[in-house]
Amino acid sequence: MAARMTDHLGDTQAIRRDAALGRALTTIRVDVIGGPDAGTSQTSSADALSVGTAPGNTLQVTDRTVSRYHLELRREGDEIVLTDLGSTNGTRVGEVRLERARVTSGTTLALGMTRLRVSDGAETRVDVSARSELKGLKGDTVLMRRLLALVEKSAKSDVPVLVTGESGTGKELIARALHATGPRADHPFVVVDCGSLSPTLIGSELFGHERGAFTGAVDRHAGAFEQAGEGTVFLDEVGELPPTSQAALLGVLERGSFRRLGGRAELPMRARIVSATNRDLRSDVNRHTFRLDLYYRLAIVVLLAPPLRDRLDDIPLLASHFARRAGHDGSLESLIPHDVLERMKAYSWPGNVRELRNVIDAAVTLGADWMLDNVPELTRPALPQPLSDELTSPSLSGATSTSQMPPPPPLEASAIEAYNEARATVLAEFERRYLRQLYQATDGNVSKAARLANMDRSHLVDLLRKHGIHPPRREVSATDGGNDA
Repeated sequence: MAARMTDHLGDTQAIRRDAALGRALTTIRVDVIGGPDAGTSQTSSADALSVGTAPGNTLQVTDRTVSRYHLELRREGDEIVLTDLGSTNGTRVGEVRLERARVTSGTTLALGMTRLRVSDGAETRVDVSARSELKGLKGDTVLMRRLLALVEKSAKSDVPVLVTGESGTGKELIARALHATGPRADHPFVVVDCGSLSPTLIGSELFGHERGAFTGAVDRHAGAFEQAGEGTVFLDEVGELPPTSQAALLGVLERGSFRRLGGRAELPMRARIVSATNRDLRSDVNRHTFRLDLYYRLAIVVLLAPPLRDRLDDIPLLASHFARRAGHDGSLESLIPHDVLERMKAYSWPGNVRELRNVIDAAVTLGADWMLDNVPELTRPALPQPLSDELTSPSLSGATSTSQMPPPPPLEASAIEAYNEARATVLAEFERRYLRQLYQATDGNVSKAARLANMDRSHLVDLLRKHGIHPPRREVSATDGGNDA
């Protein structure tokens, strides 16, 4: 009867109903049909299942020809996506070696001497949040409301959390939501950008140092663990830590205490650790570039920040938020016409939410036409149309129609190519000038420059190198910048 009554509820009540009952999800089942572990099977508890010899896998096997973290199977809608985690002997279907593929139920996989049969498992129910916003995290798709539910649940605990996902998906914002939603909210949230620190400075940044501990240490310095107290230390790009720093961090996590560099006193480590990476640390473990024991310590809970292409229905909600934040006080449609918004929902957004935010900020400043000039994919209609329809359709601004203008002369292929070359030249010159001014304005601090430009740090470094603007080798960053998702 309750189910019949919900047919008359509004959207908000329907979301609350979903949150109370959860959402149905088909699990993934793996049966070992060949190899040392033949006869065993495992079913995912939710939408992902990993296979390997390490204890942290969903299905742990004893076959020594299988890597520690060999592969992951993840449910995406009605499909199962296979990702090989940089295994030594690979994952094969027949004679074909797979790195990433979509497989159907009933597929047989070969991992070294082991043979697995992948199939759909039983249905289970997963929690979804009753809200579409949590401390800056926004999303109304089932994928995001599942993430919000996991953040809410994880925030109540003190165990370390590893946030994974592509650049621009809002991993730091997830970390901040964990902090702000939990019992440590009144204590500091300290960010350590592991990717921007030289190996000689990481120890000082994390643990602090005493006066005279090394050349240039003229005063005592409190490191991130000391600054955070009972708050949260966010280790951004933790996969960039060099081996010596990994060992030092592991020692602190095991002992629950640390020493300042040059000091003798043991200080208690009371902060919660939240880490983030845009790499799959399991692959790094297989390559022996990241310590397995440290991964165990950091990845007790793993949260995946989904790429924007997997949550395209959240684009109107996010675009409205970014437009208001950028100073637009009208409706979203007054800024972005409906047809352009539909094209945005068909675009893959390789830069994820950060790219969307930058596009909306520019649209508020320069107008929606800027998007069509600078994001080529948005110039293509969502559905194929005859060329004549495109030439006679109203302009995006709504002020004029191209049908009122004389038809353009036909263009030769060489002219089109020349335009593309000219456009590339202009954009390259703009890029070069912008990066030089950005670099000078931030005194060469790449992390600060990336935050100022709302750009992924690694992408900024690549651009600087591309234009011959080399970042310094040594840089310290422990700031409170954030990203939206």
